[in-house]
Amino acid sequence: MSDNLPGKLGNLEEVTSIPVEKRPRKELLQGNREVITDYYINDPIENERKDYAFKVYVRLNARKQIIRNVSFQHSIFDACYINNCTFDSCDFTGCRFIGCNFHQSAFFGCDFRYAVFERCQIDDDILQREAPREENLKMRFARSLRMNFQQVGDAKGVNRAISLELDATASYLKKSWSSSETYYREKYTGWKRLPQFLKWVEFKLLDLIWGNGENTLKLLRTILIIHLFIAIYDTFQFGNPWNLRNYLASLAASPGVFFGIVSPHPYPVWISSAIAAARLIAFGSSQQFS
Repeated sequence: MSDNLPGKLGNLEEVTSIPVEKRPRKELLQGNREVITDYYINDPIENERKDYAFKVYVRLNARKQIIRNVSFQHSIFDACYINNCTFDSCDFTGCRFIGCNFHQSAFFGCDFRYAVFERCQIDDDILQREAPREENLKMRFARSLRMNFQQVGDAKGVNRAISLELDATASYLKKSWSSSETYYREKYTGWKRLPQFLKWVEFKLLDLIWGNGENTLKLLRTILIIHLFIAIYDTFQFGNPWNLRNYLASLAASPGVFFGIVSPHPYPVWISSAIAAARLIAFGSSQQFS
């Protein structure tokens, strides 16, 4: 361990290293990642770009400390308690946070690319302030936090994470077939853009129909439109399209047709099948809101 670490971290137990084992394969080399157990941050830490990276922090504690311009790249934080601390311009690239509590801690200008969160208590404002700029990384960042918030029962955080994930997904799919940015043009060349275009169309269609499971009003709107189509079809096929009363009567009967309770007229098989499919999709979509 570097000599300057004990000056910043209070010692509760000795720092341990992963024991050196016999190499199972000649192609594999033993890593030198240090396991730092039961330490607490005793002083502010600033401008450390190497000494705190590639570590395993177990039960690390901190309270009311400022950590500025520090690299924690590819580190693991396990069961850490970070209370009311400020992280400014820190690098958490590839970090894994497991069962940590960041009570009232704030992050400003930090890098969370490829970071993973599991069972952590953390404020949901990290979604807007610290999300990566790249759409694909932002999408994975939001997905990881969504699953994290689900694990700890934070419904508000789940909703905000889903919203960010959907926005990032829509932007990524659109850019994958339309953007002239180097990343997208090198990854999706030639005919590879066509499947991405179809995925984008599917995504937008589902968003229009039921908001990708996150918009109750869009789902209700779609059900209402289906009822109107049933009423119009029923009037044109079995009534007088020039008589407003026929439309109203067909609209009144449309819920029974939609839910498969009763049918005032014998509809063709393809119409009945389409209505049944729409009903199943609507009921399946409604489960997303529960």
